[in-house]
Amino acid sequence: MEIIVKDNAEQMSRVAARVVAKVLNAKPDAVLGLATGSTPLGLYKELVRMHKDEGLDFSQVTTFNLDEYVGLTKDHPQSYHYFMHENLFKHVNIPTQNVYIPSGTTDNYEAFCRWYEQEIVDSGGIDLQVLGIGGDGHIAFNEPSSSLGSRTRIKTLAKQTIDDNARFFDSAEQVPIYAITMGVGTILEARQCLVLANGRSKAAAVAAMIEGPVTSMITASALQLHPRTMAIIDRDAAGNLKMLEYYEWIQEKMVNAP
Repeated sequence: MEIIVKDNAEQMSRVAARVVAKVLNAKPDAVLGLATGSTPLGLYKELVRMHKDEGLDFSQVTTFNLDEYVGLTKDHPQSYHYFMHENLFKHVNIPTQNVYIPSGTTDNYEAFCRWYEQEIVDSGGIDLQVLGIGGDGHIAFNEPSSSLGSRTRIKTLAKQTIDDNARFFDSAEQVPIYAITMGVGTILEARQCLVLANGRSKAAAVAAMIEGPVTSMITASALQLHPRTMAIIDRDAAGNLKMLEYYEWIQEKMVNAP
């Protein structure tokens, strides 16, 4: 796993945006896997700026989002459909028909999950998967104890996840207790993964993801098995890393690497 440590979230977002832009410049019809939540907001803001100021083109891009709350309609202010539209899609030139987000209101979740997996396959697979990490080390809504080979499915949210996400709702009681989510196995099939984390509250999870054992109790740790994962974190999120000095040494020397 490549570890990049920046001083703050703004620097993280700029570096992450350059990673995404590099993919799009090399492959204009790239397939992006996208995440929601507060962590990628800076990334999306920077991508919008690059689109407007530098001409970063999304006209051939296809996107697949990681997850959605079960029971929330597309226009619900806390739905991930709404989040993505407000923070990215309405500001760039991505075709509406190229946007895929799990449905929180489908009549048949099992069939929808199979369809979603097949759409990823039919698109040629995800070229770059953007990820955040939960305070308990989960990726997407793959809560602790999720199978590391799991596919898109319904998951019951852990109490910590509900409590963490309550800040986006009027109360914890309003947070849905189920979500439809890509599985860990689905995520690991992406050609490249990009994990973002900032803040002291993520330090333990980040350390477990990078330096801990691979375990279903920390689903993000499965990224250790992926051949091309980059973690971009700020200094607070890096606070529990035992080998931080080494990661920074690598980062410094990579500038002139052969």
